[in-house]
Amino acid sequence: MASNEYISLSEASRRAGVSTGTLKRWAEEKVIPVKRGRWTTVAAAQARVVARMRERGHSLEDLKRAGREGKLAFGLAEELFPPQEGEFSVEEAAAETGLEPELIERLQMMLGTPTGRERALSKSDLEAMHNCARILEAGMPLVAFLQLVRVYAQSLRRIADAEVRLFHLYVHEPLIRDGVPELEMAEEMEGLAADLLPQATPLFEYMHSRYLRFFIEQDVVGHMESELGRDTSLGRVLVTLCFIDLTGFVRYTEEEGEEEALDVVERFIETVEATLPAEATIVKTIGDEVMIVSPEPASLTEWAVGFLALFQERPQPRVGIHHGYAVYRDGDYFGTEVNLVHRIVNRALGGEVLVTDRVVESIGKSDYLQFEPIGGVELKGFPQPTPLYVVRPSS
Repeated sequence: MASNEYISLSEASRRAGVSTGTLKRWAEEKVIPVKRGRWTTVAAAQARVVARMRERGHSLEDLKRAGREGKLAFGLAEELFPPQEGEFSVEEAAAETGLEPELIERLQMMLGTPTGRERALSKSDLEAMHNCARILEAGMPLVAFLQLVRVYAQSLRRIADAEVRLFHLYVHEPLIRDGVPELEMAEEMEGLAADLLPQATPLFEYMHSRYLRFFIEQDVVGHMESELGRDTSLGRVLVTLCFIDLTGFVRYTEEEGEEEALDVVERFIETVEATLPAEATIVKTIGDEVMIVSPEPASLTEWAVGFLALFQERPQPRVGIHHGYAVYRDGDYFGTEVNLVHRIVNRALGGEVLVTDRVVESIGKSDYLQFEPIGGVELKGFPQPTPLYVVRPSS
């Protein structure tokens, strides 16, 4: 149904989740813009937002003002993502898919679509459970599949959050500043979103295929080059681990202000992303700190030395690198080796790359790097001193 088509008052009441009397009152008081008493899906969607905000304690006067300013425009979600009523119980879904009811509820929770008190799944929920069952029937171990689902959910949440925030900043806010009437704004946003959304899935598929092919190749190379007889515990992988952060960032924020500090962090992370070797991957960013993994200790260490020469802003970056086994789970890396690298970067000075002896041994002779031993260093949480080296470019 297009957003400019009309719906009955009772249908608007059902969609908004409030009584017809309340809708009439909100329309009369111009909390909801309704033309000549005729309701549309956009107006009903806005009424649902108003109802939710009322439950949170906002006054009608505040909501009326927000509506006039276009801050409650919500019609695009009503048309692009129509609500789906629950039609199947968990038990019915289990009977159709062959999955245990407890597993269905767990998967629904991980995917961000909990069944709730009604324990009901929509048609699309049921189809998703069928897909999960097919993957498990094909031989994917359950423990690995659950981790994969969690990674998908976490990653796609970030993507969806970025899409909404960027759409708000670069589409919604300019419309508000231009004083576009609220219903016209909602319809304009819906039209733009409807044009953009169909392009997202092909782009996702293209990028996923490229990255999947690349990491399959990296995995094969890693298996071929790994030494036999090393740690082969399930879930442990041999990687080069790197932490890079900005020295004295808290003090810099206090001196220069949060806005300037945020700008520096953004430039820092963007420069890291733009300059990393192709085989290296950013695992996560936490404030001014970036965690990176790579199968190649030499190229990652060379990158770190070059990066410090490239990024000359204040506060200066510092780097810690180690080569060893880490526990891989849910797209992240854990364990003693990861903790070790984190301790190492905290001991580095601004503009300094510190590496362990395992990195030096893995790299061997290098035409581009020189390693200056600084002896065993006491690191919190590690009973024995850790031999560390400062890395500099070969002169």
